[in-house]
Amino acid sequence: MIYVCALADLQPGTARRLPLTPPVSVFHTTDGELYAIDDTCTHQDASLADGWLEGCEVECPLHAAIFDLRTGEPDGLLARRPVRTHQVVIDADEVYVLVAADAAAQLDVAS
Repeated sequence: MIYVCALADLQPGTARRLPLTPPVSVFHTTDGELYAIDDTCTHQDASLADGWLEGCEVECPLHAAIFDLRTGEPDGLLARRPVRTHQVVIDADEVYVLVAADAAAQLDVAS
């Protein structure tokens, strides 16, 4: 598991980008749910953590492609490929990400 932050430091309606390879972002929705997805838009190279969060969706800041945080699926307007989703674990009010098995093989913590 990869430590993200204290739960209190990730306010609802915000995201935190993890400097991994590939980058992963954790989103805290206004409903209090936590989701983690690969951070890079599959349409063009943009950080989804810099996008707009609404409900369980994030909109890419470059060209408005929308991804479902629960499934990683795009809305299909610009992005055609989904982003990977990862499991979020809360332990003692600390947020962790359990990187998906297919992503773990290429995971490299950036320095």
